[in-house]
Amino acid sequence: MPVEKTDTLVVGAGQAGIAASEHLSACGIPHLVLERHRIAERWRTERWDSLVANGPAWHDRFPGMTFAEDGDDDFVPKDRVADYFAAYADKIEAPVRTGVEVTQVTPLTGRHGFRVETSDGVIEASNVIAATGPFQSPVIPPIVPETAGVTQIHSSAYRNPSQLSEGAVLVVGAGSSGVQIADELLEAGRKVYLSVGPHDRPPRSYRGRDFVWWLGVLNKWDMEATPGAEHTTIAVSGARGGETIDFRKLAHNGMTLVGLTESYADGKIRFAADLADNVRNGDAYLMNLLDEADAFVLRNGLDLPEEPDARRQLADPACMTDPLLSLDLAEAGITTIIWATGFSADYSWLPANALTPEGKPAHQRGVSKEAGIYFLGLPWQTRRGSSFIWGVWFDARYVADHISKQRGYMAYQATAAQETIDA
Repeated sequence: MPVEKTDTLVVGAGQAGIAASEHLSACGIPHLVLERHRIAERWRTERWDSLVANGPAWHDRFPGMTFAEDGDDDFVPKDRVADYFAAYADKIEAPVRTGVEVTQVTPLTGRHGFRVETSDGVIEASNVIAATGPFQSPVIPPIVPETAGVTQIHSSAYRNPSQLSEGAVLVVGAGSSGVQIADELLEAGRKVYLSVGPHDRPPRSYRGRDFVWWLGVLNKWDMEATPGAEHTTIAVSGARGGETIDFRKLAHNGMTLVGLTESYADGKIRFAADLADNVRNGDAYLMNLLDEADAFVLRNGLDLPEEPDARRQLADPACMTDPLLSLDLAEAGITTIIWATGFSADYSWLPANALTPEGKPAHQRGVSKEAGIYFLGLPWQTRRGSSFIWGVWFDARYVADHISKQRGYMAYQATAAQETIDA
């Protein structure tokens, strides 16, 4: 049977893959998008029931379409985010083929392009864009053994409080996912322990503007990656219409905060003595951002109302002043540990030259060292906003433009040399 061929193959039909398709079409580049499940599947089946987007609808979207059922300042529920991407794919007539998994990409021998092995046969492509995103494989640190007598799940497997066995819950990780899950469990009447590591804690809004607006006008979305910065945890929430994460408030409401989870032995989990420092460093980030915002308002003569309450802090709770450094799981009645500890990515299906020795993408602005291989949707791919919905759209334009430029080079035909005629 003849092998199917396309110019550019996009692997993944989440926000990155759909954005890539739009820009490839704008450049007139024939392409195909393969998705092993459904469009935006992770939004549908790998998030908890009450999840909403962490940014308001006016910001967390593509430029070409608004959310049909939500106001500009609403935080869109996860299922409607998934529906949005499916509708967007229809709008731009993206050539998406679902239910097809890519298993291996191999450079063609002696000619440009790649052999792409899929669950539906072989495809040859001049270019391949890996748009599978950063949230591929849930990571649970090997700290607590399976024999510890507690249920352990990753945050991607959590759905709602009724899913869990009766008893207290330890949530490890205080980024957006961990904090929102811990808060939901607390509201459901559970005893909750939250392990808080280093993090940035922005205000949800300040002086009538959401923090995504402030990061925009202060040019922080375009910050380039610095060593260590790409791994910074951000504590922000769109729950209940959007609110600033306040760890002291959570503690005063009954949650027990602990430091970074370090080890386990003899039925006890041990925590670092860093809780107070982590919370205060998060406070410092918030205060610095408020200072920058105030300076921006003054410098630009903006009529935005002052908000002194944004700088007020509750008293340090007892769990900060006298922190738990060890916790006996049985004595505390903990029956479940939820690990909100992030994800890893597997790119072993790509050519080795496209990866670092550690198996991570080797690229500059999404352009791989292996000519014809591209990446899209990576954290800090070009800037801080790269893995966000709107940020990946702009990165996709850069990648599509690069492919278009390279196609021009490959299409070049040298003119025939002309003989020199002596006069």
